[in-house]
This record gives sequence, structure tokens and C-alpha cells, in this order.
Amino acid sequence: MHRWRGRVALVTGASAGMGAAIARQLVRCGMKVMGCSKDVENIQKLAAECQSAGHPGVLASFKCDLTIEEDIQKMFSAIKAQHKGVDVCINNAGLAHPEALLSGKTSGWKDMLDLNVLALSICTREAYQSMKERNVDDGHIININSMCGHRVAPNSDMHFYTASKYAVTALTEGLRQELREAKTHIRATSISPGLVETDFTPQLYRHNPDKATALYNNFKPLEAIDIVSAVLYILSAPPHVQIGDVQMRPVEQPL
Repeated sequence: MHRWRGRVALVTGASAGMGAAIARQLVRCGMKVMGCSKDVENIQKLAAECQSAGHPGVLASFKCDLTIEEDIQKMFSAIKAQHKGVDVCINNAGLAHPEALLSGKTSGWKDMLDLNVLALSICTREAYQSMKERNVDDGHIININSMCGHRVAPNSDMHFYTASKYAVTALTEGLRQELREAKTHIRATSISPGLVETDFTPQLYRHNPDKATALYNNFKPLEAIDIVSAVLYILSAPPHVQIGDVQMRPVEQPL
């Protein structure tokens, strides 16, 4: 990770869970981390903790509603003005609503598409343009995907979310191909975790908390630090190595 010291990473959804854990570790590695969320209070607290711990990097917070393109563009403009641009983009923000295909609310479907697919694509485009205009040839774009992007579980609550994550799988591979066509060495990778112990599942089942509890009681889930380890592995790979997708499940997860 030494070559990333002093360079700039954008982490979306950095206020909690995997995003916060990733941001913290990149600061420990000496990166300038731009953490964005609609609610930046937790990011500001994390930044203060990192500073108090004496980590060599810095964490800055950006208030951004990723479902609004103008907010994303303003954020990238601010990063350009303050830090010249983005060298690593980690598209971590995502959400799920328990909206089945036969009975789900259109508003819930749109929310998932807006954040999981469109916001990810807009951030990817803006990050690439930021790298291109500064002749950055070794940048990295990492999409936090899901095992739902590779198989359809028999759970109607997750079917539309699964479709959005299949889109992330296709978008990451499409990005890899376009980067090759552009003759750049910028790399694209997705990380596809199974069940992770964060606030994601409790939020999904916030109206039925027993369902979330039951999931976590079935087997030991992954922890946010496990996904952090995957991020470090990807960023530490030699420049000639293209890691396309890291799939990781709890050992006891059946599907």
C-alpha cells in the first residue's frame, strides 16, 4: 500500500458499516480519504478519531445525496478544488428494500436503481474523468457488489435488489473493457460479499427486526473488516494484475 500514501480516495457511504471501516483503514495507510454521505456527522466523528490516533492520512467529509447527480458533480468539483482529483474510487453506498417483484412498490425499486446502479455509474464516470484529465494511469475503481450479483436466492424480498447487483456485475466488466479500449492501466474490480454484520440487514428489515436477528443467528456472518482486507488485497496487487471480482461468503452460508 506504500504507493498509495498521500493519494486521494473517494469512499461513498462512509458514515457506517463497510464504508466507515474502509475509510478508516485507508487513512491508516496514509491516504487522503474523501468520505461522503447524506449524513456526515458520523464521518466527522471518525475523522476526529483518526486524527487523535495519529494515523498518517486524513479523512474529509462531504455531504452528498448520491441520488442527485448535481450533488455528485458538486462533490467532485470540491474534491478537485481542494485535492486536485480522485485516484481511487470505492463505490460502497447501496441499499435494499424488501419489495418483491409481484407486489413491490415502484418507489422502492427506483430508490435501489438510483443508488445501486445510477449513482455508482455517475461516480465511476466522474472518477475516471478526474484521473484522465490529470494523466493518472494507475487509478482504481472498486465497486462493492454482493453475492446477489451472481445468483438469485429464493427470497422474494431480495429479488429486485438482486437485479440491481447483477447490473453492478455487468457494469464492472463493461468498465474493465472500456478501460482497455482507452489504453489506460486504470483498473476496475468488484467485491461481492455474502451476509455481513453491519446495519444493512437491520435497515432492510427495520419493520421486522426478528427477521434480521434470525439471519444473523443462523451462522457467523462476515465482518466489515473482512471486506476491508479484500480492498487492501486489491489495491496492493502489482500493477500488471487485474482482479475482476472477489466473491466472499461466511463459511456456513449455504447460497
